[in-house]
Amino acid sequence: MPIIEINSLSHPGVEIFGSLTEAQLRNRLNPDQGLFIAESPKVINVALDAGYELVSLLCERKHIDGDAAAIIERCGDIPVYTGERKLLASLTGYTLTRGVLCAMRRKPSLPASEICGDAKRVVVIDAVTDTTNIGAIFRSAAALGIDAVLLTRDSCDPLNRRAVRVSMGSIFLVPWTWIDGSPNDLRQLGFKTVAMALSDNSVSIDDETLCNEPRLAIIMGTEGDGLPHSTINGADYVARIPMSYNVDSLNVAAAAAVAFWQLRINK
Repeated sequence: MPIIEINSLSHPGVEIFGSLTEAQLRNRLNPDQGLFIAESPKVINVALDAGYELVSLLCERKHIDGDAAAIIERCGDIPVYTGERKLLASLTGYTLTRGVLCAMRRKPSLPASEICGDAKRVVVIDAVTDTTNIGAIFRSAAALGIDAVLLTRDSCDPLNRRAVRVSMGSIFLVPWTWIDGSPNDLRQLGFKTVAMALSDNSVSIDDETLCNEPRLAIIMGTEGDGLPHSTINGADYVARIPMSYNVDSLNVAAAAAVAFWQLRINK
C-alpha cells in the first residue's frame, strides 16, 4: 500500500478528512458514491469485518507500525496518508482517536421489508438528531437483541463520525435503513407498534400482553417534543417506563436500553 507523507492541509486526497462536511460525504444526490469516516482501530476493524470498503486512511506516523499496523495490512492498494500529530489535528479539527481515521464507502440502502424479513424486535428512531444518542441507541440495540433499526428521514445519519464512535462500531452490526411515512406503517410487515410516550392510555412497559407480542416495533422519539400525536394515537400500544422520585422521563438513549431489555424475546 502507498504510504503518503503530507506536509500541508492542501495535499490532494486528504480533503475527505478535513474540508468535506458530513452532508458532502453522504452525497445525497449520488448515494452510491457516499462516504463516511470511521475513527479508531477497533471501530475500523468492526466495519471491515462487516464488509465495508476502504477508500483511504489517515494515520499519525507513530501508529503506522503500532495501532494501525493490522489495519494497514488489510488496506490493499488504498492510500495511507500520514504526518505529524499537530498537522493532522489541524486538518481534521480534532485530535485523532488512537491516531487513525478511515474513509469508507457507504453501502446501498435496503428497503425495510428486506431487513425486517425475519425480525421479531425492531426499533424505529423518529426525529432523533443528537449524534451521541444515535450511537448509544445502536450500541444498546446490538447488545440487547434488536434485529433491525429503522430511522425517519429527519433523524441523524447513523454514519456520522461521532455516532459511529459512540456506538463502538455497533452501527455496522445491526441492519438499519431509512423509512418514509409513519412508523405505524410497519403493521404492513406484520408488526404491532408500541410508542414510548407518557399519555393517559399508556401501559407499563412490563405489561404481559405487550411483552408477549411475537413481532414488535418499538418507536422512540426526541427528548424535547417526544413523538408526534399522530404516531402515538396510531400505535397499537403506548408504553411508559415506571419511575421514582417524580422523574417524568429518561434520556432517549437510556429509555431505549430499558425498552430493549424489557421487551426482548426470551429465547
